[in-house]
Formats: sequence, structure tokens, C-alpha cells
Amino acid sequence: MQPILIIGIIIFSGFVVGELCTRLGLPKVTGYILAGLILNPNLTHFIPESFIGHTTLVINIALSFITFSVGGTLLFSKIRSLGKSIVLITVFEAEFAFLLVAIFFFLLGPVVVSLPGITLVSFFIPLSLLLASLASPTDPSATLAVEHEYRAKGEVTSTIMGVAAFDDIFGIINFSLAVSIAGICILHQPFGIHSITQSFFKIFGAIIIGSLFGFFLNILNQIIKKETEGVLITIIIGLLALCCGIAGVLGVDVLLSTMTMGIFVVNFNIKREKIFKILERYTEELIFVLFFTISAMHLNFLVLVSNYLLILFFVVFRSMGKFIGTIIGGKISNSTSAVQKFTIGGLIPQGGIVIGLALVVKQNPAFNSISDIIINVIIGATIIHEILGPVICKFALERAGEITSNKKGV
Repeated sequence: MQPILIIGIIIFSGFVVGELCTRLGLPKVTGYILAGLILNPNLTHFIPESFIGHTTLVINIALSFITFSVGGTLLFSKIRSLGKSIVLITVFEAEFAFLLVAIFFFLLGPVVVSLPGITLVSFFIPLSLLLASLASPTDPSATLAVEHEYRAKGEVTSTIMGVAAFDDIFGIINFSLAVSIAGICILHQPFGIHSITQSFFKIFGAIIIGSLFGFFLNILNQIIKKETEGVLITIIIGLLALCCGIAGVLGVDVLLSTMTMGIFVVNFNIKREKIFKILERYTEELIFVLFFTISAMHLNFLVLVSNYLLILFFVVFRSMGKFIGTIIGGKISNSTSAVQKFTIGGLIPQGGIVIGLALVVKQNPAFNSISDIIINVIIGATIIHEILGPVICKFALERAGEITSNKKGV
């Protein structure tokens, strides 16, 4: 089957199932994921399995657009009144998710996993720490899709998007530290300053690169006085690709760099509304269809069978940690009752960056004994989070009174 035909099938199927879901009162993004599951080579064998291995470029382009748009929601003047609550809620929900997953996997892991030759120090501690670090991030793209589809507006929506965006920062920090400690446990190597500096380089390097490309975009907007919408889209695509590519070459976090680019543009470009409205109008739905449908086509259904207990533990304890942390952070920051109750609803979706981080673990030979389990748990949990997450997010925003029927997109 020709690749162009497959792409056409993916786009059309995702669109149709997304529209069907809207008729049932479900978010479109849920339909995109369901379409991907239907087209998954492990289920229907309609799409060749070989095609899935050649979708990396499409996924990376889609992720760069999505993270840029997420960064575009972080307008400083807009979130200044919610700044304290966003920071505190992010810290507590991200770290409580980390702690609860780490503790319960450490305690329950030996009961569920029984393999010859494994020990507490060389197996269960590294497994618990790495899975816990992958519990912190939230997938803001699913929440962003729901927000835009239903035109959600309000303090809960702003808090969710702010927390979801900042989650990646804490997730990267937790992951870098977990990799260092897990490596010590498995290889019995001393803890050095190199692991700390490498973690800071990934984070601050991404912020610097993203800021530079945001600055370049702002400068080009000033130089090109009579740019059309087509010109703007061309500039944005070109700079996003450059930002993403250079970040990858330098070894800094790619998603954080493109998100920082969006933050820089929305806060320092006088044409910010035009830029993000153009992306929303002309590219957003296509990007969401491609990203979520193809992502679901990567999933292996055998994961749910072989590691269902570990997947269940991860989903439950991650959700508990985020719920407890959101309540505590909201109370400490004196957030409104609505923010404390309903913010958690937008923090359930997970995918994208955590799958990428899980693959980083797989690429490290030191973690050969635990990498397959980590990938299986994360992909299995992604199925649950990405299907239920948008539905829960929509429900939470409705309960918060920030979506009504007349706000729904057409």
C-alpha cells in the first residue's frame, strides 16, 4: 500500500471518527485515538506494520506545533493573578505523583514481578524511580484539544494549561535525577557532578534555544511588514523545524525548546493573537488528527495483557498523587474552590513526552533488565490516559462552568 494512500486513510478516518464522537457528546480527540486503535496493525492488519516505523517525522512535526501552541497559552499578563497557584499546584501534584508511584511500586513490585536473579537494589529501586519520574508529566496536547474544541475559558482552564505546561519541566528534572540514581543502583557507580550538570544543561539549554528562535520569529515579523497568512505559516514551520532539529542535535529537551519558543512569542510579539489564531484556524485540526491517530497506531495490545496489574497500579497511584497534590497546592496558594476541585480533571492525559523518555531508557544498555517493563507500562497507561483523559477533562470543565453548549467549536 502506498504511503500517500495510508496518510489519506489516517486523516479521513480520524476526522470521521472524531465527528462521530462529537455527536455522542465526546471530545474529538477521543475519536482520533479510537480511529488509531481501529487502524492499529496489531488489531486489524489493514495498515502495514512497516509503515508505523516511518512515522517519526510526522510525530515530531506535530509535537513541535502542539508544544508551541501550549507555550502560547502562557501569557504572563493573563496568568499573573494565578501565578502563585499554578506554581504551587504544579510542584505538589508533580512531586506527589512521583512519590506515590515510587512508594507503591517499591512495596508492591516484589509481589507482582517475579523474575529469577532480581534484587531490591539492582531491579526494584531503579524500576520504581524511573516509573515514578514518568508519572509527573501531563500531556497538554489532549487538554489543549479539548480547550479549543469547546472554547473553554476561565480560571480552571488557565490553571490546567499552566500546570500542564510546567509539568514537563518537573518531569524532566525528576527523570534526569532518577536516571542518575538508577544507574548507581544497577552499575554500582559513584554519584558524580556530571549527572547534575547534564540535567541542568538539558533544561536550560532548551530554554535558551527556544527563546532564541522565538526572538528570531519576532524579528522577522517586524522586518516583513506586509506578510500574508501564508508567509506567517511558512516562517513558523521553518523556525519550529529548526528549533526542534537544533535542540535534538545539541541533546537538550526538544519539547521544552519549542514550548519555550511559544512562550517567548506570546509574551513579546505584538502580533501574537494573529500568529496563534492562524495556527488554530489552518493547521490545528490536521495536526491533532495526525498526532493522536498515528500515536494510537503505535500501541501494542499485548501490553495490556502481560502487564495489566503494573499498568493499573501506575494509573491509580499517579492519579491519586496528582489529586492530593492539586488539593494541597490549591489550599496553600488560597486558590478558589473550583480550581482545587476541578484542575485535576485536566491533568489525567499522558503521552508524547513520557513515551519519548521511556524510549531513552530503552536506548541505555544499563537498563536492559527493566526497560521492557517500563515501556510496556507507559504505553499501556497511555492507552488509558489518552482515551479517558479528554473525557474527564471535558467533564471537569463543564462542572467548573467554563464550557457551555454555545462555546463548542464547529
